[in-house]
Amino acid sequence: MFLKEKIEDLFLIKVSALLIHAAKIDENFTSEERIIIEKTLLKLGANENKLNQIIEKSKILEEDSNQILDFTREIKNLSVKEKINIVESLWRVVYSNKNADIYETNLMSRLAGLLYIDSKTMGDIKDKIKNQNL
Repeated sequence: MFLKEKIEDLFLIKVSALLIHAAKIDENFTSEERIIIEKTLLKLGANENKLNQIIEKSKILEEDSNQILDFTREIKNLSVKEKINIVESLWRVVYSNKNADIYETNLMSRLAGLLYIDSKTMGDIKDKIKNQNL
């Protein structure tokens, strides 16, 4: 495997691990949430043939990690547009069951700070996704 491909896969695994963390925080990782994660990975350039492999590695990484900083480190250096796309996917995961519990809301608040996204932008993204899911 080429170094560039390894680096891209590691980035996708970390993004996927963050999305899985958001999906599991309410203790109910659904097939709908997995579809959102798959679509996000494809949008970020994942090879469709590697989706299952990326997600399985992400699950292990998420289970073995005790903090989200490792998942957010590369994301915070992306362009604003790219970060917003990932945050939209995170909110889609949160609202896939039509509501956000206190743990999901707390996670998204922490992510706003870690990803350097101001509260107005985060609120606007949240409202956009929430209204799409109603």
